[in-house]
Amino acid sequence: MSLEENKDIIRKVMETVNKRDLALLDELIAPDYVDTTLQLKGLKGFRQSVTLLYEGFPDIHATIDDIIAEGDKVWDRVTLTATHTGEYRGLAPTGKKIAFKGVRI
Repeated sequence: MSLEENKDIIRKVMETVNKRDLALLDELIAPDYVDTTLQLKGLKGFRQSVTLLYEGFPDIHATIDDIIAEGDKVWDRVTLTATHTGEYRGLAPTGKKIAFKGVRI
C-alpha cells in the first residue's frame, strides 16, 4: 500500500468511530491489531473499547490534528472531545466536558 492509502485507512477508522458505524470496522481493523496502552487485541478488543466510550461519552468526537506516514507505519496526533454523561469503566457520570490529546502509531 502507498503512504496515502495507509493514511486513508486511519482517516476512515476515525470517520467510522465518529459516525458510530462499527460495522465498517470489519474492513478497516487488522485481525492482528494490538493496542499496548489499553491492552487490546484484534477487532473484538477494538470494538469493545469503542463501545465503552460510546456508553460513557455518547457525544465523543475524534479529530486528526496531524498525520504522517513512513514505510508501513502511520503516526497521528488526535484530539477527542466528549461529555461524560454515562458510566465509564465503573465511574459514574460527571456531566463534565473533556478534551484529550493523544499520539498513536
